[in-house]
Amino acid sequence: MRRIMLLAIFLLINGLIIAGEGMWLPLLLSQLNEKEMHDMGMRISADDIYSVNHSSLKDAVVLFGGGCTAEIVSEQGLLLTNHHCGYSNIQRHSSLQNDYLGEGFWAQSFSEELPNPGLSVTFLISMQDVTNQALTGITAQLTESQRESIIKKNSETLISAAINGTHYKASVKPFYGGNQYYLFVTETFTDIRLVGAPPSDIGKFGGDTDNWMWPRHTGDFSVFRIYAGKDNQPADYSTENVPFHPKMKFTISLKGVQEGDFTFVYGFPGTTQEYLPSVSVNLNANIHNPIAIELRQKRLDIINKGMNEDKLTRLQYSAKAATIANYWKKMIGETRGIRTLDGIEKKKLFEQQFTKWINSDPVRKTLYGSLLPVYANACRLFQPYYEAYTYLTEGALGIELIRYSYGFNALVMQCRDKAVTDEEISKTAQKLLSGAEGYFKNYNSTIDARNFVSLMSIYGSKCRQDLLPDIFTTFRSEYNNDYKLWASDVYEKSFFSQLDRVIRLMKNFKRKDYRKIEKDPAFKVATSVYSYLQNQLSPRLTEFYSRTDSLQRIYMASQMEMQPFKRFYPDANLTLRVSYGNIKGYSPADAIDYKWYTTLSGIMEKENPDIYDYSVKPKLKELYQKKDYGKYADADGEMHVAFIASNHTTGGNSGSPVLDADGHLIGINFDRCWEGTMSDLLYDKDQCRNISLDIRYCLFIIDKFAGASRLIDEMSIVGK
Repeated sequence: MRRIMLLAIFLLINGLIIAGEGMWLPLLLSQLNEKEMHDMGMRISADDIYSVNHSSLKDAVVLFGGGCTAEIVSEQGLLLTNHHCGYSNIQRHSSLQNDYLGEGFWAQSFSEELPNPGLSVTFLISMQDVTNQALTGITAQLTESQRESIIKKNSETLISAAINGTHYKASVKPFYGGNQYYLFVTETFTDIRLVGAPPSDIGKFGGDTDNWMWPRHTGDFSVFRIYAGKDNQPADYSTENVPFHPKMKFTISLKGVQEGDFTFVYGFPGTTQEYLPSVSVNLNANIHNPIAIELRQKRLDIINKGMNEDKLTRLQYSAKAATIANYWKKMIGETRGIRTLDGIEKKKLFEQQFTKWINSDPVRKTLYGSLLPVYANACRLFQPYYEAYTYLTEGALGIELIRYSYGFNALVMQCRDKAVTDEEISKTAQKLLSGAEGYFKNYNSTIDARNFVSLMSIYGSKCRQDLLPDIFTTFRSEYNNDYKLWASDVYEKSFFSQLDRVIRLMKNFKRKDYRKIEKDPAFKVATSVYSYLQNQLSPRLTEFYSRTDSLQRIYMASQMEMQPFKRFYPDANLTLRVSYGNIKGYSPADAIDYKWYTTLSGIMEKENPDIYDYSVKPKLKELYQKKDYGKYADADGEMHVAFIASNHTTGGNSGSPVLDADGHLIGINFDRCWEGTMSDLLYDKDQCRNISLDIRYCLFIIDKFAGASRLIDEMSIVGK
């Protein structure tokens, strides 16, 4: 009876996890989720989704680069991911003569597929709960550093045993705040080639204005291919490499989706923090975000003005602007969502119930009685340093010249060290020289100087004055608070603002030349900023995070103890997860109801040739006017572009396969609706929706628009 009463209380206070919420470990689906997934309409088994005994859907999902997902859709290693995930690589191949970013790119043969140095994809081979092994030797009496040292040593032993005799890699990652640990064995391929990309008019339609928004009409996809050695094993780039033959590929469905249909997303979500206390949520939403939003807005205003005035600048800064804008707009939505939902008040309400639960038992009161007050005090003491850290990283480090010039600090350190040979110094100098041309290809000193004035003036005036780097004291005495004069002097005199100056400095670099770098005005700013970050702010951050990591681990464990009937999903940490839900519209505000899909008609409605982000290619307009959609049209005769569902996603899920009840590919996840961006901190079933590209629109663009039927021929497609 007491257990039933407790269950009723917990349901009333918190509710169980609702369908749509959660990013679940595929290893545990059969235990935690399979029945619910079947009840919601899924027709395959958990074993079909994840297995180490036979090929399963996990073998067709890869971590793409450092923070996206992609899926295999052919027996020759063909990958689909988002256009914005491939954006920087598309941009690197682009020039005024070959504007692949603006006009698109489609390889007509394997030999035309373009290599991308530095790009990799990673498969998950297996995951395993190793909590007991990782925590061997851990006692309550250990300090946090002692605890971390033991866990690190235990993890190294586990990793060594897991990959011994293989080419695999492995890692041990904490879950539930460090209360559980899992071992991940992975395989990485490094020869990844660009196969196709739509023009930005399609792949980035709507630009920053539509980013994070619904209704959405963006054809956000690009096509890559994995190459391997002739033994089908990972190999560095070589013309002798061949297309990779995977264990599994996705079958693509042309059936489409209807409202209420079951869907699931399979990918590598990056970071969520669902179980933080209110004080920590406040730090994120109301302290960090407003500062970062203001500084990023300034950068975007300057960069966008430059891109609108000059085509070369657009090529140079499109990827940079997209990166800045993506998180900028997400932060705006996140803070807005937390406030709209009274998220902090909801957290406080839970904390009141949590405190009552603690105080109802003497043992718990001894264990947890001071937990939340200590947590709150740590956040209060940390807040000014967090503000200063945000001003520094989003302000000073938002300036390219500062970041670039500091890249020469290692060379200076080598030159000062008599134990370092001239040969080693020469190698470092040559590496910096060889990288200079690539850097300056995408650099405009005029735009960067404008950013210097804007960002440094905000940083210098709004950050707490006793938490500023020493360079600001020098600036005020030398330039009398004139930021334009400061910027003019720095960019005019610095070696690092122009390619020819870097070449002149580095071409025949000698050890004694490090003094020229030390005297460089940009380098002086950079070393002051980075020195302050490393010696003053970073120790504060380390101290805070070490303290709160320990507190969060205890808080997480106690939440799970308090709510024994709740299914807790672990926060995202760039490990493979499954989220599931239903196709569903939503109502973001009074008198506004959004349906669950958009069509090509909406693109034509938004078309504005005077605005770069809303131009439409003549070929796409012709296909629309003729209703020439081929087999990719929906049953209603329209060309569907995107759809939304209640799957819980975050950064890293970009490019993830969206699958139907039979495990067939129906879409490519690429965004969340703006009203639901607070889902990294607080999920709301009514507002949180993931936005996906309808796979039929992707195939329509590849086939009917681009004429790249050779790619369609590779895929396994099932009809309506």
